[in-house]
Amino acid sequence: MSKTFYFIITHPLLLSVFWAWIAAQTIKVIVSSVNEKKINLHRFIEPGGMPSSHAAAVVALLTGVGIREGIGSTLFIVTLVLALITVYEAIGVRRQSGRQAELINELFRYLARRRAVKHQLIEQLGHNPLEALIGCILGFFMALLWM
Repeated sequence: MSKTFYFIITHPLLLSVFWAWIAAQTIKVIVSSVNEKKINLHRFIEPGGMPSSHAAAVVALLTGVGIREGIGSTLFIVTLVLALITVYEAIGVRRQSGRQAELINELFRYLARRRAVKHQLIEQLGHNPLEALIGCILGFFMALLWM
């Protein structure tokens, strides 16, 4: 293993992002298991749900860059823009795509009763604002822990 590769995979900034994502996905499995009263390990790789792993990862990145480079740095501003876009997409566009999937699935169920079609789209794609906020808080604290 080269020194550069080792440096990258052990870098505190990358570790904070990685563990923020892992923590968010693990919490997502726990929350869905409690709500559904059964363990669903598939939720670990599915989008949507509580908390937002996208928000956790980008806020961990943002916080880590702020700690390392300073909040006045160009890199911090670039990371802030990336974080804002990512969280906006999770709350806005991806959430609306999930709502559209719900309506299309309702149409598919109607058509399936008539034996015309058997399809189903993933409905839980995005996040509500609370899920994104909890992901942001998780990412912030993971960065503080690792940085």
